[in-house]
Amino acid sequence: MIKRKDTLTSLTSEAPFGAPGTVVRTPLLQPEEFFGKGRVFNRMCLPVGSGIGSHVHEGEQEIYYILSGKGEYDNNGVKVEVGPGDLTLCPAGERHGIQNIGDTDLEFIALILFVE
Repeated sequence: MIKRKDTLTSLTSEAPFGAPGTVVRTPLLQPEEFFGKGRVFNRMCLPVGSGIGSHVHEGEQEIYYILSGKGEYDNNGVKVEVGPGDLTLCPAGERHGIQNIGDTDLEFIALILFVE
């Protein structure tokens, strides 16, 4: 199977968890394609100044793989700068968030997998 980029649909919404700005999500898999192993595999875009507020994952872990731009990753309250090629992992029960601190879009892949 090949999914061509013109068949993928992007969704723009307010930034979640109290963060400023907007987020553009492009789901790469649909729910039935996870076979019960996860729930998110998205290309994410945070415009300048936008973010995803700090939040906790229960029974699942979330991974971000940074494609482009510059971000500030909140790792359980510790802020760390991230950029292209960096990977973040938020295990179940821990807290994370991310903010675009650059002057271009922050783009990354987000993957949520169930751990239980």
